[in-house]
Amino acid sequence: MLKTIVSEVVGDKVRSSIAALNELTIEVAASDWLQVCTALRDHPKTRFETLVDLCGVDYSQYAGTGNPSGRFAVVAHLLSVTLNQRVRVRCFAADESFPVVHSLVGVWPSVNWFEREAFDLFGIVFEGHPDLRRLLTDYGFVGHPFRKDFPTSGYVEMRYDPEQRRVMYQPVTIEPRENTPRVIRENSYAN
Repeated sequence: MLKTIVSEVVGDKVRSSIAALNELTIEVAASDWLQVCTALRDHPKTRFETLVDLCGVDYSQYAGTGNPSGRFAVVAHLLSVTLNQRVRVRCFAADESFPVVHSLVGVWPSVNWFEREAFDLFGIVFEGHPDLRRLLTDYGFVGHPFRKDFPTSGYVEMRYDPEQRRVMYQPVTIEPRENTPRVIRENSYAN
């Protein structure tokens, strides 16, 4: 069973291990992140040679209560083509005001853009990343739009001004509104 094999490979570095729906998720400390991922790639019993995905997660309002492990997490989905197995590895950044996790670019070079995306959208800093800069938002963008405390309308909007022939930035002018769903009542519905 994969849960037993992973426990054997990484030992006591696993904080928690959950097997659900034929998928294994392990949680490790941010300080053990790089070492655990390297062991999972290199050990002959695991051989997770492919990083399929990496993403950031904001757990500040998880299930309405937050998460006791922390606010910002990094989740990596690993695949062993050789052994036909998958695992999900998660770690929480120690400091939620300035979340930092070690970069995995040295382990799987394909993680480069995934880490840049998590940095851009969540503000998670990947220590040791060779080129950590914004990927999806503009260089002048303020904030990180996937954080749960980021306003849904944003802070600034940009528009092209044909008279000045350039892009203009200005405060958001969208009026907040309440969307009320249309209710359809028909006499044929049973009460």
